[in-house]
Amino acid sequence: MIARNGLLYPILGFATCVAFIYMSFGELGASYQKEPQLGFVTRNGSQFMADGKVLYVNGWNSYWLMDHAVHDYSRPRVRAMLEAGAKMGLTVCRTWAFNDGSFNALQISPGRFDEKVFKALDHVIAEARKHGVRLLLSLVNNLQAYGGKTQYVKWAWQEGIGLSSSNDSFFFDPSIRIYFRHYVKTVLTRKNTITGIEYRNDPTIFGWELINEPRCMSDPSGDTLQDWIDEMSAYVKSIDKRHLLTVGLEGFYGPKNPKRLTVNPEVWASELGSDFIRNSEKANIDFASVHIYADHWFHDLKFGDNMKFVNQWMLSHIEDGDKLLNKPVLFTEFGLSNLNKDFEPSQRDELYQLIFDIIYNSAKRNKSGAGTIIWQFLVDGMEEYNDDFGFVPWEKPSLYKLVTEQSCRLAEIHGLIQYNANLKVLCAQRQ
Repeated sequence: MIARNGLLYPILGFATCVAFIYMSFGELGASYQKEPQLGFVTRNGSQFMADGKVLYVNGWNSYWLMDHAVHDYSRPRVRAMLEAGAKMGLTVCRTWAFNDGSFNALQISPGRFDEKVFKALDHVIAEARKHGVRLLLSLVNNLQAYGGKTQYVKWAWQEGIGLSSSNDSFFFDPSIRIYFRHYVKTVLTRKNTITGIEYRNDPTIFGWELINEPRCMSDPSGDTLQDWIDEMSAYVKSIDKRHLLTVGLEGFYGPKNPKRLTVNPEVWASELGSDFIRNSEKANIDFASVHIYADHWFHDLKFGDNMKFVNQWMLSHIEDGDKLLNKPVLFTEFGLSNLNKDFEPSQRDELYQLIFDIIYNSAKRNKSGAGTIIWQFLVDGMEEYNDDFGFVPWEKPSLYKLVTEQSCRLAEIHGLIQYNANLKVLCAQRQ
């Protein structure tokens, strides 16, 4: 989804967050005196594995972590969010490892990086490590927020070497490909100034995402995007063979896939230059990613019909993971807009329950539905960073309960509660 780049403002509301965490979890802070030991996440066929055990993901998006870690006044929000997520039993946070040419830019221009911002990303990874939360790090945005492929095209154009001013030239312009490969190498080989560990050697990182929601509409055949995916996935793996890699897809079926007629939301979805199966099946891609935004993809469906679509959408992709890809399928964004004309808060509860139940039932049968990552969580006082999908979890008790219950029941499937101090406390409270 499009994440807006907010303005600087004080840390109003942070104390409320801290008070909530303390009141909700009491003396659990003692569990952080010893840093949790994390192993690398791998995959065995269609399942994620961690420390020799099957891992099902219950996670969340907080795209803003690096941005907030740059400045002293906003940095405490990073710890607050990661600590709260850990105490909710959440295992993975998806966040941006990019900010290209905009406010608080990590990459100021091609090959030029702001060390202060890089240290902010170091801080995010170190904090996640302390709290036992793994990070799914996205490397560039298809959208314009935080620079994205538009910024890369502008750089090439400004230097007089760009082949085209089209945003899609990001995928086919050789000069821009060089820009991006340099960026990838710089990030993957970065030595964390806090932990002393190179990113490519840090198990705190769950995996890498090539690009958030890639689309190349100038070539609906999909050949241009596929060529880019093939090159960049091979390049990532040439530098980092230890971490998992995904594309960052929304999950639409392409023009040659028969499911474009039966599963895609509408005709336009097959004309975006992406294809879920083709983009996900190559050996360098370790798991498939899917997003769920039925209320944005359709323009005239009622809530009940959107729910039917979500059910079919998820089951179709899980079936693909089992029968065609033999890879985990991770639903890396989902949500329900509060701007829908018929929106009621209870609808989010219904949607979350449906999505969580589908993943739980898949997990119980050892199928490829590997988990979900909510879009998006914030802490108090972050209205400027919110959109029509985000919320502060402890301000929504019914949703908070659904999320924490999902953490416990996924962990119970393979007896993982005993290995996680947060889950021990959290799940004991449910009994």
